[in-house]
Amino acid sequence: MDFRSSDISSWKEALSSYPARIESLNKPNLVSLDQFYRIQLPSLLHQRNPKPYITTLELSKLMQWKLSRGKWRPRLLDFVSSLDEELVKSASQKAFELLPDLRKAVSQLTVLKGVGPATASAVLAAYAPDVAPFMSDEAMEAALGTSKDYTLKQYLLFTDKLLSKSKELSSNGEYFTVSDVERALWSSAVWSKLIVSKPDPNSKTNTSRDSKRKRKR
Repeated sequence: MDFRSSDISSWKEALSSYPARIESLNKPNLVSLDQFYRIQLPSLLHQRNPKPYITTLELSKLMQWKLSRGKWRPRLLDFVSSLDEELVKSASQKAFELLPDLRKAVSQLTVLKGVGPATASAVLAAYAPDVAPFMSDEAMEAALGTSKDYTLKQYLLFTDKLLSKSKELSSNGEYFTVSDVERALWSSAVWSKLIVSKPDPNSKTNTSRDSKRKRKR
């Protein structure tokens, strides 16, 4: 799906297909991790009043989700899992309080070892999905044309793009958060990869293989 598209039906279809795309990856525990990240974690964060925070265990599960949905980098998980509980609590409390100032909120979280702007964006998106999108490779590629730059500057540019798109898609009675836009872009990108990876039964390559099998018989 083209990021420039204004076809609301295409965006809605991509977003509604997100759970199926998660399942299609066939990765261990990804379905349950995604349920945790999208449904359970936001509820847990908002139940902690008056100062919401994330725990080390929750941050570790969030990292497992991030790495399972994208590229697996076990050292990051090791770093996050060994973080001091009070340090994680303090940093996340301050970050949530700083919203909607994403520059300051991300900077507050990236003091934690193993937490870069992308992981920080996942934490903020779980708490405030209408303000902070997750910095996924697929959505970055669609919105900015590149997914190589994981800096705070790039994240702020990425967020501006998704915020503009969310406002555009929400103009006719629909409501798209920046996180909805990110998931729709991710879902569309995964679907495109699945189509490419599926062999065409009518292709010359497969026809040639079939004919070779018949001769061997």
